[in-house]
Amino acid sequence: SRDNYAHLRPGMEADAFIIAPATANILAKAAHGLADDILSCQVLSYPRSILFAPAMNSRMLDAAPTQDNLELLRKRGHTILDAASGSLACGEIGSGRLAEPRELLLATLKSLAPQDMDGMKVMVTLGRTEEAWDSVRRWTNPSSGKMGGAIAIAAWLRGAEVHAIQGPGDVYLPMGIHRHDIKTAQELFEAASSLWPDMDVACCVAAVCDFRPKPFEQGKFKKSQASQGLSIEFLQNPDTLAYLGASKSESQILIGFAAETEGLEDQLASKLTAKNTDLMVGNIIGRPDTGFAASDNQVTVLDANGRKEAWPVLAKTEIAWRIWDWLATL
Repeated sequence: SRDNYAHLRPGMEADAFIIAPATANILAKAAHGLADDILSCQVLSYPRSILFAPAMNSRMLDAAPTQDNLELLRKRGHTILDAASGSLACGEIGSGRLAEPRELLLATLKSLAPQDMDGMKVMVTLGRTEEAWDSVRRWTNPSSGKMGGAIAIAAWLRGAEVHAIQGPGDVYLPMGIHRHDIKTAQELFEAASSLWPDMDVACCVAAVCDFRPKPFEQGKFKKSQASQGLSIEFLQNPDTLAYLGASKSESQILIGFAAETEGLEDQLASKLTAKNTDLMVGNIIGRPDTGFAASDNQVTVLDANGRKEAWPVLAKTEIAWRIWDWLATL
């Protein structure tokens, strides 16, 4: 009976092996090949990478033997999910808390996902930009960043080194993604142009304000100063997508997004050429169930080879996965 060999079962059946929480004791056993209980036997007999999520008192975690054991497990190809900081079971404050559930979930999904983007460096812009006019008012748009966040996470799940340039918003990104926070279109341009030479792929999803108001530099504008109405002068912001397209090498791939109210296919074809992109993804805005802030979207995709597809309403996570599937065909 296979029940007689429970100490071997994960190696025979499991696609992923996660130990959460991973104590100092099991880390030591795993690092040194000890197998004196069922879990340590399962660890020793498992032929693939294991995900360890340490959880213990800060002093135990920081102790030299524990740190040596963690490093040894990393060198052997296992994954260590960094412990969180905060209140510990013993009542102390410090590092050593079990990672948040969503970190555990995403790390588990990563252990199951194909690592077909391993070795690639990917830059994703996401969210909105905000342009200040006076000390209170901002020019912006309703982008939530959900689409860009899904694309960044999907690339990370598939093994890429991901750099996310994120505008204002609360989109969650796992610890493994390098996050670069920005507010304005100029800050986004500077971050993207700085990172781009070292990237293999850029995916520009952020809803960037094409224009910014000329600043009112006297604090807060009072409505009494414009009793007959108000006119504001706007200045043009840098076009990040066009810059990346003009400066990309033959080996780099550039993906752009477009949100339109009409003429979507014509706009995608025009921007594909004008911005020198390899792939354009577009959607019609103004629908309540797709687009800005929604969890779903309905997009049309066009690439430089002439391939075009119109996808039905899909979860943004599914769209993100399909986009990276398409990458292999470019």
